[in-house]
This record gives sequence, structure tokens and C-alpha cells, in this order.
Amino acid sequence: MKIENIKTLGELKNSGYISKSIKDELRSNLRDKIKSGIATFEGVHGFENTVIPELERAILSRHNINLLGLRGQAKTRLARKMIELLDEYIPFVTGSEINDDPLNPISRFAKNIIEIEGDETPISWLHRSDRFYEKLATPDVTVADLIGDVDPIKAANLKLSYADDRVIHFGMIPRANRCIFVINELPDLQARIQVALFNILQEGDIQIRGFKLRMPLDMQFVFTANPEDYTNRGSIVTPLKDRIGSQILTHYPETIKIARTITEQEAKLDPVQSDVVYVPSLARDLLEQISFEARESEYIDNKSGVSARLSITALENLLSTAERRALKSGEDKTTLRLSDFMGIIPAITGKVELVYEGEQEGAAVVAQHLLGDAIHTFFPAYFPKIEKLEKQDEKTPYTDIIEWFFAESGFELLDDCSDEEYQRILGSIVPLEVLIKKYQPQLEKEDKFFMKEFILWGLVEYKKLSKDRFSEGYQFKDIYGSFISKL
Repeated sequence: MKIENIKTLGELKNSGYISKSIKDELRSNLRDKIKSGIATFEGVHGFENTVIPELERAILSRHNINLLGLRGQAKTRLARKMIELLDEYIPFVTGSEINDDPLNPISRFAKNIIEIEGDETPISWLHRSDRFYEKLATPDVTVADLIGDVDPIKAANLKLSYADDRVIHFGMIPRANRCIFVINELPDLQARIQVALFNILQEGDIQIRGFKLRMPLDMQFVFTANPEDYTNRGSIVTPLKDRIGSQILTHYPETIKIARTITEQEAKLDPVQSDVVYVPSLARDLLEQISFEARESEYIDNKSGVSARLSITALENLLSTAERRALKSGEDKTTLRLSDFMGIIPAITGKVELVYEGEQEGAAVVAQHLLGDAIHTFFPAYFPKIEKLEKQDEKTPYTDIIEWFFAESGFELLDDCSDEEYQRILGSIVPLEVLIKKYQPQLEKEDKFFMKEFILWGLVEYKKLSKDRFSEGYQFKDIYGSFISKL
């Protein structure tokens, strides 16, 4: 007999069911997973040796938890993943507002019905997916929202005095009894509301408009907070911090590989896009490097953070840019181009907080700087490093390319030109092919033209060529020709 088919208190007792607190439940299931070698918090990448071990220790310690980190560091994702550590079903007294445990009732309703019905008390079963409550802390949240208030309509309908605790309408926290309750952006909660949480976390009673109810709520609290919120918008009051068992610091992905895994997992791409647009591996790495550059940029307030959502939405925009170009050209398939990266600017500008110097430059210009910085960083990993100071007339691996531009006066590369035209233009620069054969001989055939464009953009970043943007595309020239044309 499945346990969830049990319908009365008597049947539950006879089954040998043993009640556990939610913290013991999480602890027990986590112990089983660790002993069995089953990965916990699957789908959260980059925290395997840092955040997840700390979170597991906090759960084993039966602590309430505060996840402290900048935006886009999977704090809420971690909290939601804790559902997987709960039992599949738990029993509760049918009709209870606060999920009363039939073997350990705490509300007047549950105690009364068990006293009257005895072993015939009807019970229901709560699935773990229904045991997660989440509240975003905003300045307008009230004690009534979280804990409860006196309900005059209930008092009138039941013909009860306001002195009777049955007139109370429970808020979100009592209704989340035996559940995981998450408060996001805790510092945004007004100090007086934070104070209302003290007794719930420590003493297990709730106070509503003069009622002091000894109601030991069984809850796993998880709070999330941004460290900047401590000084910018509000703070976590000290006694509340003292009552939170473990504070765990989250962080951004530490490597391009991890960042790529997260982006490819989270990006919402239409399968049609993946069929139409071929994306070179270098393009995916460049996309992630833009976020890494943004976190170090002098134009961006690094204290506010650069969310992982930047890379996710940028990848979506990037494929859409190439897809749109293919549709306009009437092509069934296309390969991503470096010039397509101009399509990700809207995904960047809204996700970074600029400092004064960045505001002076403008968000779109800063976004283009980030792409340039990413190319500058990656270039030496694929081709010989370009020194700042070179001896005059000394031949370098790039001399033939630069001389080609000097002789041919450069070329224009239109954003919406066909793949055939794009390949014809880049294919006409013979020294590019020579350079790739020498330094990237294992390069996939499909990646060759993206790599050629990458070389040109890299030479621009190292001040060996010039690149000018016009309304329909780019113009590449030798750097002296560009200087002369401006005179």
C-alpha cells in the first residue's frame, strides 16, 4: 500500500509512520544522497568545490541559511533545488491552513478535530513540489502579509470576539509551516518587519495584534541578499543576522568553460535557430569573455555585479542576429560572424551599472569596448603576441596582412551580405589563409571564416589596422590610410 493512500489518522499510526521536522527531513535525505554518491544541487555549475559543500554543511547542521552574493549568482536556484531533499509526501490534517502534522498538531483547528474524530481524523498528503514558498522583500511588505492579522469578517461570520484567536487570518509564514520559505533580497525588508521574524526563528511563537500564540512552526528559512544592499538600500538588522545559522557567499563562474555550460543550459533557443546558425566554439568563448571583461571594466560598477543573465540573453540575441541575416539573404543555413556581435549590445546595456566615466562614454560604446577587450584578451591564445614596441622594418607574422591592406586600401564588410559574398571578401585576403594554416592548422573548416574575421578585429585592437563603423557595416583599412583619410 502506497503511503499516500492512507486517509485517516488511525491508518497512519498503524503504518508505523514517524514524523520528522523539516530540518531533520532535509538532513536525513542529504545524508542518504552523500552516502550513495548522488550529486546534490544538479544543474548548478561552478559551485561544486565552494558553495555546495558549505550549503550541505549548513543543512546537516539544521541551520537557517542566508545566501549572500551579487545578482545572477544562482542564489534562488540553490534554494529551489532544496525541494529535491524533501520527502516525496508528508501527511497533514485535512482542512488545516498551516499543514498540521497529524501526529503533532499545533493549531486549534487540528487539535479540536483530532479530539473529536480521534483515529477517524481525515488526513491528506502534501507533495514536496507544494512545499516551497517564496517572497520578494519590498518596502511595502507588512507584518500582516508575512505573519497574519485579525480578520473582522471571520470574527463576524463566526460570531466571535476579537479576543478569540480563531479570528486570526494567518500570513504567508504560518501557511508555509513544514515547508521551505525563501525571502529574497532580505535587506529590502523594513527593519520593523525583520524584527517580527525574531521569535519565529528562535522561540517558535508568533505575535499578532496582542495575541501571543505558542505555535512552534516547523520551517526551513532561506534568505538571499546582495552585499551592496547592506549599505545602499537597507541592511539586515544585527539580531536577525545572529539568528541565521549559516551565511554562505556565492560567486560568479571562475572559468570560461563553466560559464559556457551555464549559458548553454539556460539560454532559451528555438531548435530552428540551432539548425540554421552554426556557432564556432571561439564565438561562444568570446561571448563569455565579455562578461568577464565587464566584471573588471573601469566603466562598470563592479560592486553591483554583472549577472550571468548577460551571457544568456546575449547568446539568444547573437543567434537571432545571424538568423535574421540569413532570412533576409534567403539562406537556409549560415555561420555566425564576428560582426553579428553588434546584435548583442541591447542585451548588455540594460544589465550593467555604469560609473561616471561609463555614463560619459555611453552604454552602447561601453558594450563595444567590452567586445574589443574580449578579443584583445583572447588573441594571444591563438596567434603570436603582438608587442607594443617593434623594431622598424622587422618582419612579423602580421606584416603580409598589413601590407595587403596598404596595397588594396582595405574593404567594406556589410552586415547583411550573403555568405557567398562574405566568404569571397575574406577569401581574397590571402595572407589570412597563410597565417591560419601556420598557427591554427587543426582548425575546423566551418570555423575558418570566423577566425579570419577574428584576426582582423584582433589587429584592430592591437592598433595594426583600423576599423570604422558605418550604417550598413564595417570598413577595414591600414592604420595609416585611416589617418590620412581624416586629414
